[in-house]
Amino acid sequence: MRDRRRLFFLFLMIAFVVSLASPLSASTVEEGHKSLGELLPLWSAIPFVGILLSIALFPLLAPKFWHHHFGKVSLFWSLLFFVPFLIAFPGEAKHELVSIIFVDYIPFLLLLWALFTISGGILLKGSLKGTPAVNTLILLVGTFLSSWVGTTGSAMLMIRPILRANKERKYKVHTIAFFIFLVANIGGCLTPLGDPPLFLGFLHGVPFFWTMGMAPILAFTSAVLLVIYFLLDTFYFKKEGGKALAESGEKEPLRIEGGINFLILLGVVGSTVMSGFWHPGSVSFLGINIEIENILRNVLFLILGFISWKVTTKKIRQENDFSWGPILEVAKLFAGIFVTIIPAIAILKAGDKGSLGFLMAAVTQPAHYFWASGALSSFLDNAPTYLTFFNSAVGAFVVPLYGTLPDPVSVKHLIAENHKILLAISAGSVFMGANTYIGNAPNFMVKSIAEEAGVEMPSFFGYIFKYSLIFLIPVFILVTLVFF
Repeated sequence: MRDRRRLFFLFLMIAFVVSLASPLSASTVEEGHKSLGELLPLWSAIPFVGILLSIALFPLLAPKFWHHHFGKVSLFWSLLFFVPFLIAFPGEAKHELVSIIFVDYIPFLLLLWALFTISGGILLKGSLKGTPAVNTLILLVGTFLSSWVGTTGSAMLMIRPILRANKERKYKVHTIAFFIFLVANIGGCLTPLGDPPLFLGFLHGVPFFWTMGMAPILAFTSAVLLVIYFLLDTFYFKKEGGKALAESGEKEPLRIEGGINFLILLGVVGSTVMSGFWHPGSVSFLGINIEIENILRNVLFLILGFISWKVTTKKIRQENDFSWGPILEVAKLFAGIFVTIIPAIAILKAGDKGSLGFLMAAVTQPAHYFWASGALSSFLDNAPTYLTFFNSAVGAFVVPLYGTLPDPVSVKHLIAENHKILLAISAGSVFMGANTYIGNAPNFMVKSIAEEAGVEMPSFFGYIFKYSLIFLIPVFILVTLVFF
């Protein structure tokens, strides 16, 4: 164990020295007229790729090391990017770090923590057997709920019942994979409450109920995936002697304990909606502006989480196999992801003037926007990715005709004249977050909770090759042909 630690810290020091030996050129700071995304080279995103590969490979190649040191690995990649960044762009680096922590990471983590804590206090009891029909019904209900309590809220609410229903099943990894597809991602497309990208669109002037226009796309996509899942689960169910399994055990009526947490969950939804409608102003903190409504929302998340913790009995949480492990894992890993993602997002925001200008310039049709926003949302944070392509569409289709306008006015023109463009950006950002474990916040949470319950989930690449490429990509091709 000591040798491994020494090896790790030696690796950390060598990489750190190498990064300092070839920092981003400090002379570029003098080009003040350029945005950060125009100045950063594409290789500045190497630490971001590094942390993704670490998440993908370490659990497979060195599981014990990863289990004990994933937080240190996350810190290593963060420092590998941030120290050279600080040397080359001291002012921008400090501003970006403070902004990413207080505007993005803390609200993200508080929302996850509140939903994780509250949903962990809701216990569905009874003889719920994981038959293909029952599992499909749970996926359908979770998909519907996602647009109204958010993909994170719905995923945290439904993951434990489906795990408990399939406790005796031998084959259940496919069930969790389709759960990530539908409940943790695709189901959240109908309202701004469903997924962070749509909430950002709402804040920039997209009408609250405009996203209901994605109902036909949701119905088509979820129907195809649910049929595929039912057939697949029926095959596995029969393979493991399903009829005997369904008839085994005592019959116990279904009932819910900890129902007060549903009201607390509505409080989280209400707090989120409030932050979208009420705008009392902002306060300056360490050089960044933070909206007062967002501060209040974050405080309410804390209060609601603590209320749930106090009013829920320990017995309910014990029967739910509740532990803080999954949220701690997400907190440590996503801290590194949020820091190392800074150059990738900055380059995207630079549009055709950045290192990925060739990609941005090639995106002109609805199908292009669907796949470009979706592909990047699979690996980057889908909220800023959505906003990048949203702004790109406004710049391409509205500004040349009407000039620079306030967001709500620009959105009206975009919807009136290029409805499918915004539809494609919205669907791509939400749907394709299901392609990887890090495509959307609840994906990793679901994986972690499932693993704590004894489900041997596939690795990062295993999930992509065994599930995303086989089931999701063909369905998304169908969506493109039918709708875009």
